[in-house]
Amino acid sequence: MSQTTTFSVDGMTCGNCVRHVTEELQTIPGVRDVTVDLHAGASSPVTVVSDEPLTDDAVRAAVEEAGYAVTPRGSLL
Repeated sequence: MSQTTTFSVDGMTCGNCVRHVTEELQTIPGVRDVTVDLHAGASSPVTVVSDEPLTDDAVRAAVEEAGYAVTPRGSLL
């Protein structure tokens, strides 16, 4: 059974940014699909479909490895 997780990422401004974030998120075990709705200069919604639950730490680490930041809120995911 797949799970869908949505969160926001700050700092993306172009398609190349989207590619970097997508590639890093796809390295997380179980991730099947990543969709980014780019809002240049603002927080961009990111939706991840995975075969297993994603941890906040794994998502944050992947996004930071790509050079961006997850938009802070009460609970990351």
